[in-house]
Amino acid sequence: MHAVILAGGMGTRLRPYTIVLPKPLMPVGEYPILEVVVRQLAKYGFSRATFAVNHQADLIRAYFGDGRKWGIDIDYSLEREPLGTMGPLKLISHLPENFLVMNGDILTDLNFNTFYFDHLSSGSIFSISSYERTQKVDYGVLKTDEYKSLLSFTEKPEYYLKVSMGVYMANRDILNHIPNGFFGFDNLMHSLIKDRCKVSVCAHKGYWLDIGRPDDYMQAIDEFEQLKSKFL
Repeated sequence: MHAVILAGGMGTRLRPYTIVLPKPLMPVGEYPILEVVVRQLAKYGFSRATFAVNHQADLIRAYFGDGRKWGIDIDYSLEREPLGTMGPLKLISHLPENFLVMNGDILTDLNFNTFYFDHLSSGSIFSISSYERTQKVDYGVLKTDEYKSLLSFTEKPEYYLKVSMGVYMANRDILNHIPNGFFGFDNLMHSLIKDRCKVSVCAHKGYWLDIGRPDDYMQAIDEFEQLKSKFL
């Protein structure tokens, strides 16, 4: 099983932390977040990982090398310019028929092996791991009619949203939907929906944080040690 790890971002949302280190090397407990991901992939039977790198790529390569330390073969695909979330896949020539794609800054207890085989059995061209997240609005929300008259008022409402975790399974046929150059996850989704391709959404009920957000990064630091057995 082969995984593509997207590790080329600038980490702008996490500044000033990422001025010195690339986001995938930001520590969570005693490990960089990307090492937690690599350990999980090896645990769940992945034998190969390709790191799509750009910003501070030399630091990531120096830390992980060929992956032998973790029992997984690691190679690197260098972006010469920012390519978005899905654009980097066009540079990787050795992708198998089905492969995992994920951001390199995800802290989760998702079973990647189960997700992999659920995708295979679904017959989908693409599978998205999703999570229900509560989004609180810290303001009073006004609803008006076309004449600007107040219809309703809600104080600091909470919305329950099904969000993408940044963890995907893909069939190689998605490359036919990805042009050369910058191409994001949103662009790919619009293309697959337009062409009526089968895309599965797989709900995850466990733990998930995207440490690219400062609040989530601090939460991950606070919770990692007490929940370490969930991840490793």
